[in-house]
Amino acid sequence: MRIARNIWANVSGQGFKCRKCNHKKATALKGGRTAHLMCTLCKREESPTAGTLFHRVRFGLRKAFFIVYEMSTSSKGLSSIQIANRYGISQKTAWYFMQKVRLAMESSGNHPMKGKVQVDEFTIGGKEKGKKGRSYDAKKKKIVGAVELTEDNKIKRFYALPIDNYSGKELRSIFTKHIDKGAKVETDGWKGYNKMKKEYDIRATKSLPGINFNEIHTVIQNLKSWLRAIPTHISREHTKAYLDEFSYRLNRSIHKETIFDGLIKRMIGLPPINYQNLRLCN
Repeated sequence: MRIARNIWANVSGQGFKCRKCNHKKATALKGGRTAHLMCTLCKREESPTAGTLFHRVRFGLRKAFFIVYEMSTSSKGLSSIQIANRYGISQKTAWYFMQKVRLAMESSGNHPMKGKVQVDEFTIGGKEKGKKGRSYDAKKKKIVGAVELTEDNKIKRFYALPIDNYSGKELRSIFTKHIDKGAKVETDGWKGYNKMKKEYDIRATKSLPGINFNEIHTVIQNLKSWLRAIPTHISREHTKAYLDEFSYRLNRSIHKETIFDGLIKRMIGLPPINYQNLRLCN
């Protein structure tokens, strides 16, 4: 009953409110995996998870909250196999719910990066021995990332998006989605950034390992290490969801006391999504 009322309170800002007659009093119904309430006036039965990403969760809200907590606070990579074994659910059910959590972790793009910003491209999926520069290996996943820095060059925020190639058209995605046009952007000398110079304040500098771009390179290495710790293959179509998860946790690392609550609010604020549509979102 307490969990049910808390969810309704977060959704409406007040508490239970019958969707049929707007009555604000209800009684708890026993049984089932989630707590249902029944309006004391019209007798309509309602679930607190209806209309949210928790809709039709198959293993109970308590386990669901534990999974959300782990995903929002753990610095280690978690796979659906690990979550399935830990909470006694199937791997497919665990993967489906974890993808819902990652969907809630996606940035709205409403707060673009300002001030000092570094942009760079990289690949995930292993290293090519004896080769430097950009990888054109079709088996590797190409990514463009951007990091916002404080005045004393401390990492403030990071975002990354998958790209198909290193053309200006593909690289523009990170600028459009996450970078304010007034930002001071630093890139390497790759020609793909030239077309953006008319719209953004871009300074191209040759990348010298250990001398410049240290901040974004540090984040990229941390991202790669985190991905390698996930003991399952990450398909190309779901790469963005994992990038969103990493960025969400990193960008809120100094607010760990509220990161779980914030993620729960995001999940109850988003509408339900089925398995087929979830695959199309990533």
